[in-house]
Amino acid sequence: MRRMGIGLQLFTLRNETAQDFKGTLRKVAELGYEGVEFAGYGGVPAEEMKAPLDELGLKAIGDHVGLAALRSDLQKEIDYLKTIGAKYMICPYVMPEERTSADDWKRLFPFLQEVGEEARKQGLIFGYHNHAFEFEAEVDGQFVFDALYAASSPEAVQVELDVCWVQFAGQDPLAYIPKYAGRLPPLHLKDFSKDAEGKMQTLELGQGSVNLPGVIQAASDAGVEWLIVEQDHCQNPPLESVSNSLNWVKQNYLNQF
Repeated sequence: MRRMGIGLQLFTLRNETAQDFKGTLRKVAELGYEGVEFAGYGGVPAEEMKAPLDELGLKAIGDHVGLAALRSDLQKEIDYLKTIGAKYMICPYVMPEERTSADDWKRLFPFLQEVGEEARKQGLIFGYHNHAFEFEAEVDGQFVFDALYAASSPEAVQVELDVCWVQFAGQDPLAYIPKYAGRLPPLHLKDFSKDAEGKMQTLELGQGSVNLPGVIQAASDAGVEWLIVEQDHCQNPPLESVSNSLNWVKQNYLNQF
């Protein structure tokens, strides 16, 4: 088993960062997280964001950057990431109106390749973060998820696998992680159950149906660099939930190092 970094996707604490971004970063560092993945910057300039990260010894892993921002001002996004010392620029979502057909996806794939090539030229790594819908539609006989990576180069477009959404879509994370070994630097470590209507209910780690020990072992074998904790909706106060999840990681993974 390899030692991977433990990060937090700040979307989980979106209400807290909206009220006090820098104070929330301090609390995340105090809990013991080693890095953070941003979901936007709350209007904080890059130099002002870098200062508390440096002070706290909290690594900026990367940011989730929407398609609109990638299209409108890619250089601005690259410059911010470089200023705060982050490495990864991740496209997190495709709006439903932009994915109504296989042709929509075929038009999108070359754009993602171009973004990734430019990011690589400037020292960053570009990736794509999945939900369930990439496994619910096909392009030329492949799931959209697999078609995207077949249509792009590993140098330009890497994988940020969300194991929760993979499993929710009826696929096996333990099959998908090795399939993309070497192309999968950050992985979203999440847990969930389904409610009475079959909808996803994200949970603190160890409370749901994902085989998290198996995921961690597979991630280690696949060369993953960062395990990123995320909980879309928390049943407890979010800071309590991310603390509980980190405690699970400490007890079930970090305790062996």
